[in-house]
Amino acid sequence: MQRKAYVPGAVVLLAALLAACTGSSQSGGAAEDSKAGGAPADASGAQPGKYRTLADACGAVSHDTLGSLLPGIRQVTDQEQRDKAYAGTAVPTYNNDRRSGCRWKAESTGATDHLYVDFERVVSYDNTVSDDSRAHEVYAVKETAADLPEPRAGSTSPDGAGTDGASSTPSGSPSASTRHPAPGGEASASATASSTPSAPASPSVSGTPADLQPRALDDLGDEAFLDDQLSSSRQRTVTVVFRTSNVIVTIQYDEQPATATDAPDSKDMQDKARKLADRLAGSLG
Repeated sequence: MQRKAYVPGAVVLLAALLAACTGSSQSGGAAEDSKAGGAPADASGAQPGKYRTLADACGAVSHDTLGSLLPGIRQVTDQEQRDKAYAGTAVPTYNNDRRSGCRWKAESTGATDHLYVDFERVVSYDNTVSDDSRAHEVYAVKETAADLPEPRAGSTSPDGAGTDGASSTPSGSPSASTRHPAPGGEASASATASSTPSAPASPSVSGTPADLQPRALDDLGDEAFLDDQLSSSRQRTVTVVFRTSNVIVTIQYDEQPATATDAPDSKDMQDKARKLADRLAGSLG
């Protein structure tokens, strides 16, 4: 019987193929948001996000701040119950490094207050889109859903920005909805100024004074907005949302007065929510 020839090159080729298959199998288990781990940008220029983890939302608000926003906490006489109120209730999440939320509630003699804080770390699954750009898109959806009104003419916002004219932005500047371009992109053209005569600063239909209307904020994070709504039951809800790099922070603060004829003070609630937003933005660093 003729013996078949032994070919060493075939063995080498087979070993190389096996090694390649093994390497492919191991790489398939990479973390779902590995781009956010500080890896260098790829050829497309997509950058990983600045943040790779999130703080615990329930531990992000100090007792002093909670006592200011929720005065009823300080009226709790039982120490154990007061500590529980300060601790808040964590919102269930599947991944603490991607989402962290907490809720607080306190009843006082004059009102019932609620506070909700949410941290969301956005990761792009598209290697051609940076985490910041994806976070901008997520933020834009939230701002659009808030349906912010056009700035009132002739009024001054609490942030110090005057609205002398038909728009709160200077001529040639982008409007509130376009003043923050997507990271790495260009802002769209500015909106055409309205020719509507200036309206007097008066309470809106929702009960919010004109200079405290829902609006975009220029001095908080990379982009931010504030919403303020008064329900038919006289419950006021102030919401502040801001984005810093690939993290979006949402603060929702509402108060229901004990008396149906009362309405929570808009400026007071907005000031408290803004101060908390500033502290959280600072803690993100």
